[in-house]
Amino acid sequence: MRVLGIGVDLVEVARLEQSISRQGERFLRRVFTANEIAYCSAMKSPGPNYAARFAAKEAVAKAFGTGLGAQLSFQDIEVRRKASGEPYVVLHGEGAKLARRRGVRQILLSLSHTASYAVAQVVINGSEA
Repeated sequence: MRVLGIGVDLVEVARLEQSISRQGERFLRRVFTANEIAYCSAMKSPGPNYAARFAAKEAVAKAFGTGLGAQLSFQDIEVRRKASGEPYVVLHGEGAKLARRRGVRQILLSLSHTASYAVAQVVINGSEA
């Protein structure tokens, strides 16, 4: 297996919270999956959790080298958690197709956040198709 891409993204929690405040449910449904909304909304302080997932989506898009847009959308990338608490990425739709075309075998994700910032780092491993 070889590294196909690396991505990192840093998000200001307050800036994301402002977007949520201004656009509400419309923003949440455009950027996050139903599972992500349910998880973050259940938190005492959802902002840092939403920001970490936003950063993860950006980091995945950077690791693929596509950015978010025509080839990959926010809804194509979902962050979930294992029972142990470890975050992982599930790709849907065009994201899953892109991963198959590129020979992706593994997407490693690391998240961290404070009250002010959230960061995500992604490494995509596989074999080029």
